[in-house]
Amino acid sequence: MGKTYDGITGRLRAFIEAQPVFFTATAPLAGDGTINLSPKGVSGSLAVLDELTVAYLDFAGSNAETVAHLRENGRITVMWCAFQGPPTIVRVHGRGEPVFRDDPRWAELTAHFPTVDTSVHGLRAIVVVHAELIRDTCGFAVPLMAYEQDRDLHAKRFAREDDESLNAYFSGKEHVATSIDGLPGLPLPLPPSGP
Repeated sequence: MGKTYDGITGRLRAFIEAQPVFFTATAPLAGDGTINLSPKGVSGSLAVLDELTVAYLDFAGSNAETVAHLRENGRITVMWCAFQGPPTIVRVHGRGEPVFRDDPRWAELTAHFPTVDTSVHGLRAIVVVHAELIRDTCGFAVPLMAYEQDRDLHAKRFAREDDESLNAYFSGKEHVATSIDGLPGLPLPLPPSGP
């Protein structure tokens, strides 16, 4: 049923780029640590950079578990499910890293997301994932659901923030600078967002 791929090309790439939602899973090294599973959305916020690399925009939120786990050990799985069309599940298992605003690669990476207004959503990092294993499996048990549209609530909430107020927001959240398990999370204060 499942198949392993050498790279993200052709039909596989088209499938990944067409999905309106994807999921990320990370965990700390500690056996009793908290496993994190996050849904991600916002059209255009994920890009296939090459056959073995994907990246996505990491927006403001109440936690930074994924960032903390990646800073500790880099392990990540990204998953896409077909909620419409042929039943398919694709997973990219690999190593990820959060790229922060002061990284020299920031401008080059943000160029991969031309349809996303990076001045809204409180963009705090870009997560780059280097694939080590790429597989698909059947999605026979995944329900058929219709995509209507992206929600506009996140953009409306964070569009009114500047760097100063965004830093205050993050500093007021218990699990942004430090993860649930006490790992270093998002470095604060955030570097300036630039021009």
